[in-house]
Amino acid sequence: MKVRLEYLAALALPVASSLAPAEVPGFALTSPDFGPDRRIPQSHIFNQYGCTGQNRSPALEWRGAPSGTKSFAITMFDLDERGSPSGWWHWVVYDLPASTSQLPENAGVPNSHDLPRGAVQGRTDMSEDAYHGPCPDKGQPPHRYRITIYALKVDKLPVPPEASGAMVTYTAHDYTLAKASLTARYGR
Repeated sequence: MKVRLEYLAALALPVASSLAPAEVPGFALTSPDFGPDRRIPQSHIFNQYGCTGQNRSPALEWRGAPSGTKSFAITMFDLDERGSPSGWWHWVVYDLPASTSQLPENAGVPNSHDLPRGAVQGRTDMSEDAYHGPCPDKGQPPHRYRITIYALKVDKLPVPPEASGAMVTYTAHDYTLAKASLTARYGR
């Protein structure tokens, strides 16, 4: 029985690794507004529910996308939100053209004119098609916010209008050539 399980595990390893997006050396996501594991500045914090930020989406830059990339998707997710069993989606952008390598600060406003033509903002957990910044409960340890960019092998993700972060990332998994992330923190 032990030999059979080892054999099955050996067969499953190549299949499992082929399902995960490839690690592509050099594919990187950065922000001039904050670095990895740094505190998110007040300009990017939500401006409701006791938070007093400016709610501006961060500027983002990326490089090293793999050959064959036809579009990008970007998400921002609170890894530590415990009030919801599925975490919390703060920003969802998809169908960014492959020629795009950056977004300016505050590109995530509703009906943004700073997003490239064809790009779509999906539905966040605030029920808006726009960025909303961090605002964890007072007294909680700082939350981790992961911004992820997906290099996709399709021009357009096959999702309905106003797709949620969960739907976009679930669908993107089938089309992802590579992904890169930037995680920063905020607490109050």
